[in-house]
Amino acid sequence: MLKEAWTSEPGSALAGFVASRFDRIGEGLALPRHRFAILRSFTVEPVIPILRAMAYVSGVALDTHVGEFNTYPQEILDPESAIYRFRPHIAVLAVQTRDVAPDLWRGEATGEGVLPRYSDWIASFRTHSTAALIVHSLEVPSHAAGILDAQRQSNPAESIRAINTGLRVLAAQHRGVYILDYDALVARHGRENWGDERKWLTVRLPVASANLPHIAAEWMRFLHPLTGKLAKCVAVDLDNTLWGGVIGEDGMNGIRLGPEYPGAAYQELQRALLDLMRRGVLLAVCSKNNPAEALEALQSHPGMLLKPRDFAAMRINWDEKSHNLREIAAELNIGLDTVAFLDDNPVERQQVREQAPEAVVIELPEDPMQYARAVRDCAWFERLSLSAEDRRRGELYAAQRQRSELERTVTSKEDFYRSLQQVAEIAPANPQTLARVAQLTQKTNQFNLTTRRYTEQQVEQMIASPEWRVWSLRVTDRYADNGLVGVAIARLNGDVCEIDTFLMSCRVIGRTVETALLAHLAADARERGAKLLQGWFLPTKKNAPAQDFYRRHAFDEVANSPEGVLWNFDLNAKTIATPEWIRVATVVGSGAITG
Repeated sequence: MLKEAWTSEPGSALAGFVASRFDRIGEGLALPRHRFAILRSFTVEPVIPILRAMAYVSGVALDTHVGEFNTYPQEILDPESAIYRFRPHIAVLAVQTRDVAPDLWRGEATGEGVLPRYSDWIASFRTHSTAALIVHSLEVPSHAAGILDAQRQSNPAESIRAINTGLRVLAAQHRGVYILDYDALVARHGRENWGDERKWLTVRLPVASANLPHIAAEWMRFLHPLTGKLAKCVAVDLDNTLWGGVIGEDGMNGIRLGPEYPGAAYQELQRALLDLMRRGVLLAVCSKNNPAEALEALQSHPGMLLKPRDFAAMRINWDEKSHNLREIAAELNIGLDTVAFLDDNPVERQQVREQAPEAVVIELPEDPMQYARAVRDCAWFERLSLSAEDRRRGELYAAQRQRSELERTVTSKEDFYRSLQQVAEIAPANPQTLARVAQLTQKTNQFNLTTRRYTEQQVEQMIASPEWRVWSLRVTDRYADNGLVGVAIARLNGDVCEIDTFLMSCRVIGRTVETALLAHLAADARERGAKLLQGWFLPTKKNAPAQDFYRRHAFDEVANSPEGVLWNFDLNAKTIATPEWIRVATVVGSGAITG
């Protein structure tokens, strides 16, 4: 009910109520908690309840800390400041142009010296914290010196844009630092209407009340990928969603789809979906239709930008859409909570909310001209990095369909494994693979023994420590290079090697490559002097496929608590063998491959 109330009327008026109600029931929901800190040069307190309500509705509980007004330089530079004692997972540096460069804001200077200050702040923050840091870019003022400014090669607006370009360069030099384009945010909602001069002069709040949700929404665009709240697939309806009209009544020639109005609205939605596909989001069809008619339109209509080959799964039938979404998730081997549902019909959306509440339902406006924007504005599709695996995701799922067809033709599992001709490349994580390793810890849920989330900078610290080992696993087979699909993180503590993280992408679950990675981890632990290999299984709502992993590999259960089960493996008495149908290629320190 709280989600529905917020969806129907999001904003300042309801935010406090929604956040407080979620606070009361939060423990029972077992939502992941994240610490969110704000370093600021202006009043942000009215945004906090809006942000917390948005986060709760997306399945994240936020503990927030707001730094003292305009003390951000001291807080960043002082290692004992409140911001570092709070130990945030995510921090925002929200500073206005008029505060950090007042002369430039008034058009009286060029802004020289601003970037060096940001450089010092970012470097200091990264020294003292592993939190992700989101830095607001500077805002171009709406006021100017008239048309004269446009005639000058050097003017305040150009100086601010140059600083913002420099900020992006600075961010790229530090892991886990991201730029929020605050100037673009202001421009999208209108520079003249963004601020409230009375509130600025009285309470140092430079943003009009109506625009406060826009700031919270922009922060949420970063929160989603940073907290692992990602949609891996978008399942789309066809009639009046992907095209205008009903194929069963209007026929292929009667549906509205093309470069001119009204068909242009549906083509623009298809372009938005193609953009998602390039980001690694899978596309699926979930539609009530006659399959033959729908497939003919998808394949042959001249206005169709998407083709059947672009969809990783299809359910075109007359079943309930909640049922079809569950089947799509099962076919793609992903959680239902990573499937977004796109349908013009509010009745169908409500049916999915009630019967498949885990799915992400995208609320579409009544006007089809706004469909594409609704998709592009959906924070569930945001990404902060794009790996080679993301770009090739559609191709990888096509290869998976070939594997499934092969599996149906062989007589035994062992024959299937041998026929795949799998090669497991196991390597220490390095600067080139670090981003993907961190990404997998943040998004992998089904085969993940502990579901511990790590940022790039946290993984980087582990790599630099002699106590830790961070291994990556890349798998290739006769059909495709599956990319980097596995991560193992272990820490040596005396003669015990503790498995901190062990995870595998859903694409390779059940192909025994997890045994190859565990065998390598055990052999490395033995070489480092460990006598015992130890690991927890910490159950979540999603990682049941990993529940028996340690038992199946002859580990002994030594402790059982409400939090999880602790398992031990005696390295002196037992060994773990790599399956004979997997060739292991180990990357050594020089980058050479052996095996």
